[in-house]
Amino acid sequence: MWQLEPTDQYERDLKWYLKKRPGELAAVLNNLQRYLNQLNAAPNSKAIMAGYLHPEQSGVIAVDQKGGGGNLQETRLYTFADDENKVLHLITIGNKDTQHDDVQQSSGFVKALKSGNA
Repeated sequence: MWQLEPTDQYERDLKWYLKKRPGELAAVLNNLQRYLNQLNAAPNSKAIMAGYLHPEQSGVIAVDQKGGGGNLQETRLYTFADDENKVLHLITIGNKDTQHDDVQQSSGFVKALKSGNA
């Protein structure tokens, strides 16, 4: 079974989205649960493809708000799947305006994780 490992940044973003964008947060968390269910059923994380998942640089996968209803702001939860340890790292949550910085931050997190500095 895969385990979730949230970062401090994810925890801060979660609180913000809970207060300011609860609909977007609910949609993203619903898709996160779908992704987690797929991870538990698949041989590895690379075997999973879905319309709400977006590959980013450094192996980061963004989980979006698709399927959560109309009029939701585009929102993404950035994750990294560690197949060896069956840990899904929850890195940050952001919107289209913060996407570039979120991808850069997430890539930096993965690089630090792989080098043992995270």
